Amino acid sequence: MTELPASAERFRRRALARGLEIEVVVHDVSARTAEEAALACGCSVAQIVKSLVFVGSESETPLLLLVSGADRVDEPTVEREVGEGLRRADGRTVRELTGYAIGGVPPLGHETQMQTLMDRSLLDHPVVWAAAGTPHCVFAVAPADLLRACEARAAGLTA
Repeated sequence: MTELPASAERFRRRALARGLEIEVVVHDVSARTAEEAALACGCSVAQIVKSLVFVGSESETPLLLLVSGADRVDEPTVEREVGEGLRRADGRTVRELTGYAIGGVPPLGHETQMQTLMDRSLLDHPVVWAAAGTPHCVFAVAPADLLRACEARAAGLTA
């Protein structure tokens, strides 16, 4: 097996600690965007999990949204779900909260514990793919297993 980049190995260990046994796949090509990831993984864009960090506009509480690569977050719907306005976290804030750079943010194993919501549409697939700590590393997982390991709540997050 190819040696994993340090951030991917850190994520793999954290996933295992949450009961999620995964195989991290390292690609020669970037999987930074949902479209790139789908090409690299040989799946549909709808099977790619985007890990998006938002911050509550009043509470400053971080929130992680897990959304299909084929969809866009419906912010007013999510704001009603969490009870306050939201703003998208910038790159520096994402790295501080998660320990990973945008394009490689995995759905769990972050530096900061965050409330996590997962869009229900991801549960329609037998397997989804998500970033594993770098823009070149991904992993496959059953969405129900991901929901459990992330201690996420399934909700309608997209329009």
